[in-house]
Amino acid sequence: MKKKFLKYFIICTAVILFMSSASEAKELDIPVWSSQNNKLNESSIENILDEDNTNEINTNSINVNTEVESLETLDSKDAITNNPLKLTCGGAILIEQDSGKVLYDYNMHEQLRPASVTKVMSLLLIMEALDSGRISLTDKVPCSENASNMGGSQIWLDTTEELTVDEMLKAVCIASANDCVVALAEFLEGSEDAFVEKMNQRAQELGMYDTTFKNCHGIDEDGHITSPYDIAIMSRELLKNHPQITNYTTIYMDSLRDGKSELVNTNKLVRNYEGCTGLKTGSTSLALFNLSASATRNGLSLIAVIMKGQTSSIRFQEARQLLDYGFNNYQYKELAKKDALVGTVDIQKGLENSVDAVISNDVGIVIKKSEDGNITQNMELFNNIVAPVSKGQKIGELSFTMNNQIIGKVDLISNKDIPKYGLGIMIKRVYETWFALLRNN
Repeated sequence: MKKKFLKYFIICTAVILFMSSASEAKELDIPVWSSQNNKLNESSIENILDEDNTNEINTNSINVNTEVESLETLDSKDAITNNPLKLTCGGAILIEQDSGKVLYDYNMHEQLRPASVTKVMSLLLIMEALDSGRISLTDKVPCSENASNMGGSQIWLDTTEELTVDEMLKAVCIASANDCVVALAEFLEGSEDAFVEKMNQRAQELGMYDTTFKNCHGIDEDGHITSPYDIAIMSRELLKNHPQITNYTTIYMDSLRDGKSELVNTNKLVRNYEGCTGLKTGSTSLALFNLSASATRNGLSLIAVIMKGQTSSIRFQEARQLLDYGFNNYQYKELAKKDALVGTVDIQKGLENSVDAVISNDVGIVIKKSEDGNITQNMELFNNIVAPVSKGQKIGELSFTMNNQIIGKVDLISNKDIPKYGLGIMIKRVYETWFALLRNN
């Protein structure tokens, strides 16, 4: 009797333990074998254990990784809230070019490999050198052994040839030529290392605190990193202060060496996105696919940055999404036009009794299209201004308000000089008056 009871006890205990473990496994979504399930074959087990093949798990098995990912997505409210466009890249940002206002961001401070988008900073330093007069577009740039051996995207520079700065800029902007950007770096600073030092110095001046440059071309190198935010900063600096760069970045096809070297723009948006002004692509096996894309429509200029896109087509698609989002939801509202006359100001002790007040600079703001019509302006003209008054002197202020908040200000300035009415001018006036009277008589 005791033996029979002990037998039943062991069987019942085993059944309870089995049911308990099965229940726990079901809650965790761990595959448990039963006669009603398909058996896990050897290849399925290997796929589950192999991290490099998590997307190739046999369909007869339960995909643990897929289930975990979906749960993480559902649990992460921030991911859904902060990425309504459902971008799949590693990081992205959309800014308005003139103000730098961030219109959309997704992992914008994620430090990633920039690949050839690095060249945006290289181009910025080159354009600054052009504008300062250090170099000119017609200067001949030699090719060193170092430049000719760069590899990657290039136009196969030879150490015996020289191209102009203009030609090399064209090669860098259109074909992302590594050999040309290194040749330009050496031409400017004597060596690529010295040029890279300038790149990092300029990055710090611009507030690019996510960035460390190790080279001027973007070929993968440990520690060579930046972020979508920082790429947007240097892209804005280049486009806003050196708009002539678009003479190169908007070219889709061109050639060098008397037509022997054909150039095709790596940025496909130049050809098929309305208003595209550039700017720079980049891709390596580690960085994946990056893009800084810029476009202007109806006075609104936008910069969209995509980093670590999974494929080339995805980076262009997601850049389009960002740009479309900006153009569909925002507008540039002109608030004031430079040199527009807004009023007059009385002048005391001047050769003239008043002077016209004009707007010192163009003023505009980026607002949501739904906010249009809620802007008011307030003008203040200074009183008791005593001559002399100089052309361009501040004589008032114009401010703009939306929803009880000041959204913009601009100085009102004198449109001409008003000399002080002194003794010499009084005598001159008397002689002019008498001379006029004598002529009339």
